[in-house]
Amino acid sequence: LRLANGPSRCQGRVEILYNGSWGTVCDDDWDIVDANVVCRQLGCGHAIAMPAPMTFGQGSGPIFLDNVDCKGQEAALSECWSHGWGVHNCYHYEDVAVVCNGDGRIRLVSGADACQGRVEIFYQGSWGTVCDDDWGLSDASVVCKQVGCGQALEYKSNAYFGYGTGHILLDNVNCEGSEPILSACYSLGWGIHNCGHHEDAGVICMGLDTSTITSFTTSTAMDYEEMLTATAT
Repeated sequence: LRLANGPSRCQGRVEILYNGSWGTVCDDDWDIVDANVVCRQLGCGHAIAMPAPMTFGQGSGPIFLDNVDCKGQEAALSECWSHGWGVHNCYHYEDVAVVCNGDGRIRLVSGADACQGRVEIFYQGSWGTVCDDDWGLSDASVVCKQVGCGQALEYKSNAYFGYGTGHILLDNVNCEGSEPILSACYSLGWGIHNCGHHEDAGVICMGLDTSTITSFTTSTAMDYEEMLTATAT
């Protein structure tokens, strides 16, 4: 799953991968419950808006899902009820889009490339770090998978990539390794810790997995930012 043509990986046109091809989702019966499943699957918190179709442009290729009806607890959009893969009565001007608040998304900071660095996680409008108490390879594996960087090669502790700033948001993280996002792993809870930034956790991943990278179009992002500005004024 990905959000395409948005200004960040947590907003854009919904596209889903099936049998090796990316396709779109029709807006028939689409609602905030469905959008929340998308945001959670991508590690982007919860949905804060469902922009009108065409906000992020029309998709191309197949329309894979129609009349999606999620209950809200599904781990992936493909688990929700629909008419079935490729069964629809739609056109691409009906492609759905989502804007998520971004809680739970991950970035790697101060590394040699985008696939290594200090682990930082987004929560309630701010980026914070993760404490290295109980930090291990299974936790690093979930991080690498979430950011589209393949397998974890090493986990790092003791602020290996330098001290972070701001809040320490997670401590005693204990992933099994199968979780889709780091915030789905056990921890003490948001903001609960007994750490200092000298304990900031880090990872080194194998490298970019191009199949999971969200497409991005600068002109579309600029148009969307202008739309938000106009709405605000």
